Amino acid sequence: MNAIVGRIWTVGVGGRRPLIPLRRLSATSRVQDTIFALSSHPGKAAIAIVRVSGPAAKQVLARMVRAKTVRPRYAHVGKIVHPRSGEVLDRGVSVWFPGPRSYTGEDMLELHVHGGTAVVSSVLAALGAIAQVRMAEAGEFSRRAFDNDKLDLTALEGVADLINAETEAQRRLAVRQAHGELFEMYEGWRAALVRLRAQAEAYIDFAEEEAIEDGVYARVCADAGALASRIRAHLDDGRQGEILRNGVALSIVGPPNSGKSTLLNKLAQRQVAIVSPIAGTTRDIVETTLDIGGYPLVVRDTAGLRDAGADVIEREGIRRAVTAAREADIRICMADALPAAGPEPFWANAEWRALLDLPHTFVVLNKVDTLPPASDIRGAVEAWARARGIGNRVVPLSCASMFGWDALMRLLADDIRQSWAAGAALHMPLTKARHRQHLQQCLRHLDELARTDEASVVLGAEELRAAGNALARITGKLGLEDVLDALFSQFCIGK
Repeated sequence: MNAIVGRIWTVGVGGRRPLIPLRRLSATSRVQDTIFALSSHPGKAAIAIVRVSGPAAKQVLARMVRAKTVRPRYAHVGKIVHPRSGEVLDRGVSVWFPGPRSYTGEDMLELHVHGGTAVVSSVLAALGAIAQVRMAEAGEFSRRAFDNDKLDLTALEGVADLINAETEAQRRLAVRQAHGELFEMYEGWRAALVRLRAQAEAYIDFAEEEAIEDGVYARVCADAGALASRIRAHLDDGRQGEILRNGVALSIVGPPNSGKSTLLNKLAQRQVAIVSPIAGTTRDIVETTLDIGGYPLVVRDTAGLRDAGADVIEREGIRRAVTAAREADIRICMADALPAAGPEPFWANAEWRALLDLPHTFVVLNKVDTLPPASDIRGAVEAWARARGIGNRVVPLSCASMFGWDALMRLLADDIRQSWAAGAALHMPLTKARHRQHLQQCLRHLDELARTDEASVVLGAEELRAAGNALARITGKLGLEDVLDALFSQFCIGK
């Protein structure tokens, strides 16, 4: 495949100018070339880190770092110069990592320079002036680490999740995966299947010679069945890892003007949704992601639920609101502490009221600041719930005065911790739908194995092989070029 050449541009005093060529190369060229990139965040900063990896990294060290001797994995302070002109670009720190004891498994060099735009641009341009040294593609450093068996596919996914983690719960989960917890479990299961397959194939080869003791294949099937039980237990986790990784979905539902949009804005600490006394202002789902007690929460404000007065667009919004509430992990049903006189359609509608029967559904009684002075708020809340036959946990709240706010935050954080985070803390949960798919495929083969007997041991051995391959696809032991391309495209250039 021919190289595709593009350009990275920088803006200076003289306007836009090309900085260095960016080439997208074949797999063969990718391995031969030495790559470089800015690995720290772009923009002005105290320090910027530029990574170099590949066979010419030592040449870059010799031509750009002014030092008598450079000891591996030691920080050296000195001048960093242009490889052709010798002009001093900056005074910084260089760290040399000879392969294979480096992140990529290749020779690697890190240049720590001042984080000014001009300094970084000059260092990158100088690196681009060296033959066989080019700008890295997105995720190419990590791709080389994978190719050189420094990281498996689950660890790489953990690194990507760690970079994108926005809450403490996401960080903890990503660190565990990046450090190999999932790999050790899946690789242990795969190794067990390889041993069982070896026993089955030995039975095929030597059973007629009476060199194999009785009951070998039965024990193979029994051990495989025990492993299948462990995989089923791992799969039956209520999607804890996926929910923590992607965010716990919370839908706010209720009648119009009950304070749903105000609650969303208070949670987000900014104006996410339009607040208006006019019923039907919110017609579509408004979504934002928050950090509640260190846990990721995806909050959705929805259209107010009402029977009368809704036009065709609002009715579609109401349908979407009910669907979103059903599919959410947590639901908050908002209600007004002083509802208008007359019937209350929200509590009378059987479809809407059925939402209260779903797990993790709480009722927030808003506007308690409008109750008469000296009111017994707890008693008023209990009476309100009793009159409507509501058995859910009811939280009194005032979005205006913030009364009850801390209690609501504790309720949400405790529910997330007990329902999803507690189990994830005890054992490494599934974090990707891709893992679930391959584990289910592995189970299908083990279920087929359980239906075989000694007369069909050849088929049983094939099922063991296929089951092991399904696990190998999770860790990247089998070719997954399309998965790899999709994963590495999510990384920054310097990772």
